[in-house]
Amino acid sequence: MPLAPTDAELAQRNAVMAKILECTRTETRIKLPEFDPARERPSDQFALINVGLEPNDFGGVLGTYRYQFEGEEDLLHLMITSVSEEPVSTAEAHQVASIVLHGVPSALVWLKPGEFSQHFYVGHDELLVHLTEKL
Repeated sequence: MPLAPTDAELAQRNAVMAKILECTRTETRIKLPEFDPARERPSDQFALINVGLEPNDFGGVLGTYRYQFEGEEDLLHLMITSVSEEPVSTAEAHQVASIVLHGVPSALVWLKPGEFSQHFYVGHDELLVHLTEKL
């Protein structure tokens, strides 16, 4: 079933991507949110399901999926998980990534598949050239 983001989800995506482009242009590191051990952690089995639960400038929600960015040297890492902690297929994650990374040719995005989280990588410089900042 095609993913149909709400206006609020698209606005959040646009704000996240605008912040990422700003950081890329100014060579500011895109970091994960600070870990808060006082927060309830929904999973002790899969650490990456917990990443980005804290509200932050580099993550958001599309439908039943969460996405979170972090900068890794010359690559930007996009993590996609399920809000309900269910497994996420590569097909589902591709739908999310295609919205979040709208405009970036899929041939420039590398996938490292998983079961409960899917991981995409793209060069920061490719975002500056190809990303459609607003949908």
